[in-house]
Amino acid sequence: MTGPVQVLVVGFDEPSFSGRVMAELERLREAGVVRLVDVLLVRRDGDGSFDTLPAPPGSAPGSGTLAADILGTGNASDPDDAGWSLADAVEPGGIAAVALLEHIWATPLVDAIRAAGGRSLGEGWLAAEDRARIPD
Repeated sequence: MTGPVQVLVVGFDEPSFSGRVMAELERLREAGVVRLVDVLLVRRDGDGSFDTLPAPPGSAPGSGTLAADILGTGNASDPDDAGWSLADAVEPGGIAAVALLEHIWATPLVDAIRAAGGRSLGEGWLAAEDRARIPD
């Protein structure tokens, strides 16, 4: 059984891959919280096209293949497609890491929601300024 998988896109002005992020993801995997399914590094050129960059240090061999296959290049072939696109997230000239994260902890919650007849209608992350408004 797999948990819900999140597409997390993180932008970088000047990437500095020290291994710290990969170590934290490994710690979270060992704790049973999340599993890094795949990670893809991309650069979006000025013309809107994407180039794949080498995987960050500590990544599994072949990293990025699954994410690239699932997400494509981010250039929608159908302009009427209302789905999410990598092009919506990464500005021309930008560099991003695209991680597929399985939320292992959420599997029982998703199962309970389905058993109650529910389904996801949307999800998102609160911005830093909104998180600051939440009391401890």
